[in-house]
Amino acid sequence: MTGFTDPASLLDAGPLQFPRRVERLLWHAGFTDVANIDGPGDGGGDLLARYKGRDWVVQCKWKRQGAVGADAVEEVARARDLYRANHAIVATNTRFSSDARRRVDELARIGPKIALWGGGDLSKGYDRAPERFGAVTLRPYQTQARDALIRGIDESGRALLILATGLGKTVVGGAVIADHLNRYPSTNVLVLAHVKDLVQQLERALWRHLPKSVPTRLLTGDTRPDDLKGVTCATIASALSAVRFGYRPDLVMIDEAHHLGADGHYDEILELLRTSRQFGVTATPWRGDAFDITDRLGPPSFTLGIEDGMRNGYLAQVDYRLFVDNLDWDTVRAASVHSYGLAELNTKLFLPQRDEAIRDELADIWGATTNPRAIVFCRTKEHAERLADLLRRVPRWSDAQAIHDGLSLRERQQRLIAFRAGTVPILTAVDILNEGVDVPDVNILCFARVTHSRRIFVQQLGRGLRLSNGKERVTVLDFVSDLRRIAAALNLKRALDGDLETLDDLRGSRIDFSNQRVATLMEEWIKDAASLETAFDEHQLQFPAALVPQDW
Repeated sequence: MTGFTDPASLLDAGPLQFPRRVERLLWHAGFTDVANIDGPGDGGGDLLARYKGRDWVVQCKWKRQGAVGADAVEEVARARDLYRANHAIVATNTRFSSDARRRVDELARIGPKIALWGGGDLSKGYDRAPERFGAVTLRPYQTQARDALIRGIDESGRALLILATGLGKTVVGGAVIADHLNRYPSTNVLVLAHVKDLVQQLERALWRHLPKSVPTRLLTGDTRPDDLKGVTCATIASALSAVRFGYRPDLVMIDEAHHLGADGHYDEILELLRTSRQFGVTATPWRGDAFDITDRLGPPSFTLGIEDGMRNGYLAQVDYRLFVDNLDWDTVRAASVHSYGLAELNTKLFLPQRDEAIRDELADIWGATTNPRAIVFCRTKEHAERLADLLRRVPRWSDAQAIHDGLSLRERQQRLIAFRAGTVPILTAVDILNEGVDVPDVNILCFARVTHSRRIFVQQLGRGLRLSNGKERVTVLDFVSDLRRIAAALNLKRALDGDLETLDDLRGSRIDFSNQRVATLMEEWIKDAASLETAFDEHQLQFPAALVPQDW
């Protein structure tokens, strides 16, 4: 049995998906911390991994036919030095030339021998590998969520999961897919996402849930395999093209299902697949328009939000501080006599926040945090780069880095790997960490950007809510410049304070203003916070001028 490494399958994989087949084989073979860095400027290394405490770098060479030569050995030798790895591998779907083997022997005189894995070696490695790797142990609520989704799918063909960021919606989705394939082993599954990076993360996350006999593949603008058997993870546009040509999976999972209705592609593909079973997962069902995702997927089969996740100890507790020292009090006094819309009021109400103030507050909390690891959410790519440069001037943050979509995939991966390893203490980010990226060790979040999107706020807050060894809470520094953000934080505070008897005083969350006078003002001003949180720019607020002391 050769499965996803048999010659025909590897030939169909092509040069872009071949490294992912090798990556999956490494996981099954017992390697850990496997990272795919394949892309422009990868320095000759496509995969990084650890095995028995040693670092490995892998160069993947896909060929339609013929042998891989000595140049690949030279490349991976340089990559081994570049990434400071202990060992190196060249993997190919074909075979190696005599020159390649000769060069391996020559280099072995001065360092560890470079391993050569040909197509036959990959097949043998597959045969020796266990059927599954890792153990997927569901938490009690995840088991309940899985069972609820399965019931919904069985009864109506549709289901929806709403699970706060950090509670494992992809884990539950993977468990639903595993159950489906266990009951209907000859069927095919389609997993949809709106962007390529997320599609790649989903395929990787699903490997733990599947036996090695179930093939997985990517279907994106870059990769268009002919064989769509097993589990296919696809971007919406690429999947729609395949469906129009007759692809009919039995089960469809829509990740980040709040994107439904964003354009006509989702509607078209789900309508064409109306006889397929369908379920969606999301942490943030709210949208900025009138579209209701339950119209397509039905009412939620299972819901668990941030507040209940915190109460039950499944999410980190929050020390949340809203910095509102940049309030323009002249505007506060004048607000009651002007009919300001929210957008205009925010522009007038909040003075520009200096990056130096953000740096200073971050420095204050840094020393009080055990093993501090921070993400700073910025306004633009330029702002992220500028703030990272400012932070690097502080000696203990000399390795701070920016991360955004203006960087190559390889550079983004490198910076994330270094961040997870602790060599990069702070990342300044723009949107790229909102969805799909798992960084559980983060224990400081800093909002240095303007956003009035409830969905983006919850997604970014969720980056710090995941638990990890030694972490119980996350500190949030929010440099507010939008009243809707204050409303969101106040709503979270009210939800948490509403059931105090269930909270452990030592682990309870705190949501405070940096200025208590402002706290009093804001709580009076936005008593309608429940509606204000998702209000549009034109929404108007009226505040009684008599409540503003003249000496403020």
